[in-house]
Amino acid sequence: MSDYPKVCLVSCSSLKDELQLLVKQRKLNAELVFVSKYFHVDYNEVERNLRKVLEVTLKRFKGNVVLVYGDLCLGQNGEMKKLAEEYGVVKVDAVNCVDCQLGGKGQSLEADPDHNLMFMGPGMIEFFKHMKGELLKQGMDEAAFTNIFSGIKGFVVLDTCGNPQKLIEDLENSGINVPVIEVRDGCLDNVWRVVFDAIEYATRVK
Repeated sequence: MSDYPKVCLVSCSSLKDELQLLVKQRKLNAELVFVSKYFHVDYNEVERNLRKVLEVTLKRFKGNVVLVYGDLCLGQNGEMKKLAEEYGVVKVDAVNCVDCQLGGKGQSLEADPDHNLMFMGPGMIEFFKHMKGELLKQGMDEAAFTNIFSGIKGFVVLDTCGNPQKLIEDLENSGINVPVIEVRDGCLDNVWRVVFDAIEYATRVK
C-alpha cells in the first residue's frame, strides 16, 4: 500500500477491472471514478462526459485527482494533455489504455511497429463485443464486421486479472476470424506502475 495521501483516479472504464483489483489488493489507495469506454466511438462524447465528471470530482474531492487516460484518447493533437492542464490535474504517461497495460510511455508503439497486432485486455474485449452488437442492430452483417479486422495478423491477450483462458475463449467465440498468437502476463503490474508514477508526481508537485 502506498504511503501517499489518498487520491481520486478519473479513468476510462476500459481499465475498470485492473484498477478495482489493484485497490482490492491494497496496491493503490485511491477512490475510483469511471467514464464509460463506450463513448470512445466519438471524441466529442468522450470530452463532454469527461469534463462533466472532472468538474464534479474536483469540487467534491479535496485530495489529488489523477486522470487515467491516454494521450490519444481525445485526438491526435495533444487534446487530452491540454484538457489535463486546463483542469490542473496530472495525467498518466501513456498513449492509450493498452499502453498502460504494456508499461506506458509509448511502449505499445514499440511493441507493434507494423500496426498489424491487436492487444486485447478485458476492457477492450467488452468494448468490441458491445460495438459488434450495436453495429449488427444498425444493419451491418457479420461478414462486414469481421472485415474490420482484415489487416490484423493476430490478437495479443493481455493478462491483467489472472484469467487469460477466459479472454482467449471470449475472442475465439466472438466470430472474428483472427487467431490469438500470444498471451502476455505481468500486465497488471504495468498498470500499477503507470498509475503509481502519476500519483507520485501529483503528490510531489502539490
